[in-house]
Amino acid sequence: MATAPYNYSYIFKYIIIGDMGVGKSCLLHQFTEKKFMADCPHTIGVEFGTRIIEVSGQKIKLQIWDTAGQERFRAVTRSYYRGAAGALMVYDITRRSTYNHLSSWLTDARNLTNPNTVIILIGNKADLEAQRDVTYDEAKQFAEENGLLFLEASAKTGENVEDAFLEAAKKIYQNIQDGSLDLNAAESGVQHKPSAPQGGRLTSEPQPQREGCGC
Repeated sequence: MATAPYNYSYIFKYIIIGDMGVGKSCLLHQFTEKKFMADCPHTIGVEFGTRIIEVSGQKIKLQIWDTAGQERFRAVTRSYYRGAAGALMVYDITRRSTYNHLSSWLTDARNLTNPNTVIILIGNKADLEAQRDVTYDEAKQFAEENGLLFLEASAKTGENVEDAFLEAAKKIYQNIQDGSLDLNAAESGVQHKPSAPQGGRLTSEPQPQREGCGC
C-alpha cells in the first residue's frame, strides 16, 4: 500500500540560544533521544535535531537548530535566527552570569526573528536545587516583563523538557489558528503540508556548521 511522503501537517523551525555550558545541546538530546548526555561537548557552530510531536490533533515536525553559546561563533549563529517560529532561550539556574546575559540574547532574538516568533525562557539544571543562584520568581518576573513563556527544566532528569518544546509549539499553532502568524510570509518559520518530498527539511534552511568558523 502506498504511503504519503509525510506523516505530519506542519514544520516548525526552532532555535536554542543562550550562554555556553547552560545545557542547550543536552536539552535537545533529551527531547529528541530521551537520553541525558553526561559529557555533552560544546557545540561548534550549529547542531541540528528533529522530532514529530502532536498539537491539537495535528502532527508537527520540529526542526531544531542548537546554536553555539561562545561569543566567537555569534556571527555564525545569528544567521540561524531568521525564519524561526520558536526560540528556546536557556540559562543555568546555578550560574547567575548566564541569567545576567539574557537581555543580550533576547535583544538578538527580537532583532533577528519575526515579531510573532514565540520565545520561551528555560531555566535549566533544575535538579541542582542546592546550588541554585537564580530564584524562580525573579526569572518568572523577567519573562512576564518581556512577554516570554517560562519554565524551569532539567536536561538530566527530563523534568519539563517535553513541556518546554510543546508549550512553544502550542503557542505557535494558536498564532496560526487566530491568523496572527502569516504562513505565506517567508520569515514565519512554519511550513504547511509540504507538497513534494524534500527530505523532511525546509529547502531554504542553511546547513549545520560542523566545523569551526573563520570568524
